[in-house]
Amino acid sequence: MGVAVLETNSEIGWRKKREMNSGIGITRVLYTCSSNLKTPKPAFSLLRTLATAAPVGSMSYHRELDAAKKAASLAARLCQKVQKAILQSDVQSKSDKSPVTVADYGSQAVVSFVLERELPSESFSLVAEEDSGDLRKEEAKETLQRITKLVNDTLASVGTYSASSLSAEDVLAAIDSGKSEGGPHGRHWVLDPIDGTKGFLRGDQYAVALALLDEGKVVLGVLACPNLPLLPIGSHDDPSSHDKVGCLFFSQVGVGTEVQSLDGSAPIKVHVSSTENPEEASFFESFEAAHSLHDLSSSIANKLGVKAPPVRIDSQAKYGALSRGDGAIYLRFPHKGYREKIWDHAAGAIVVTEAGGVVTDAGGNPLDFSKGRYLDLDTGIIVTNPKLMPMLLKAVRESLDEKASSL
Repeated sequence: MGVAVLETNSEIGWRKKREMNSGIGITRVLYTCSSNLKTPKPAFSLLRTLATAAPVGSMSYHRELDAAKKAASLAARLCQKVQKAILQSDVQSKSDKSPVTVADYGSQAVVSFVLERELPSESFSLVAEEDSGDLRKEEAKETLQRITKLVNDTLASVGTYSASSLSAEDVLAAIDSGKSEGGPHGRHWVLDPIDGTKGFLRGDQYAVALALLDEGKVVLGVLACPNLPLLPIGSHDDPSSHDKVGCLFFSQVGVGTEVQSLDGSAPIKVHVSSTENPEEASFFESFEAAHSLHDLSSSIANKLGVKAPPVRIDSQAKYGALSRGDGAIYLRFPHKGYREKIWDHAAGAIVVTEAGGVVTDAGGNPLDFSKGRYLDLDTGIIVTNPKLMPMLLKAVRESLDEKASSL
């Protein structure tokens, strides 16, 4: 007995248009046919429900990924312009004492604008780091004017958006689009407009990190890393010494991870390091000791027998570098009391996992991005390939136990 799907030409055209524009499917009628029957008879109907009800891994996010790449690339262009001429007056203080720059706000406004412009038919939810509260104060009027000009200049540099001129209020509204709380249901974009603000201010590594959650799962991620070398970096290299820099990493669930230059070279498929010997592995950690416990990372590396010194760079650029095999391990152990935000890891995590890597907390649990704006973690985050993960988890547990017993 064979099974055939019968659709008229008009039905096919209507289905393709529906699926392309809105992600909503239709009802198909399936027929069973046998060789001694001249006319097929209906056997059963299969209702293809709303796309959001389909298994996440079976869906395509090509339109969303294209929009995310455009948004992150444009935001990176804005950030590059600002980084070349950083002024002390650009830096404001924030409740968590991390620096906020004109580029931070401008990047978030650009990403919000581009996503809403490129995906107009979709409901828009953005979980992002910044809000416009400080910018609405009287003393921030000049800063807001500079941000508005930066955003408009950046949009005007692309023919698609050249007719768009945003007012200061438009920019504030775009920034405030990032107030969503996220959660386990529906779709939510997750953005860190400048991940690695201290690196940005030093002229070092930073990233525009953008991801999409669908029903609580990360389904795509983009990392725009303007200062990351196109060539692999190693433990003996100074990442800022390479001439050709500017990487765009992007991933889609079930498809893999690719990288291209920010100026648009052909994308290349990447894969994490396949090393099985921890002695040959190099590891990444945060540049700033204030962001991660370097002594704990050192203890873990010693237990594994890692010989190479750590590569310390800022931001989720570490995830990108690890996804193409520049190193084999990334360790992050924040100081006690710090709560990880989802925008600090969502894009980087899928970039690594789609490149064949594994991302867990210190207890070996997968990261859960469905709980809102924060990650509930066991102690820290560890990233490596599947072959090294069992040995790494063992070393992490032993080092944490020793640290606890010494207190």
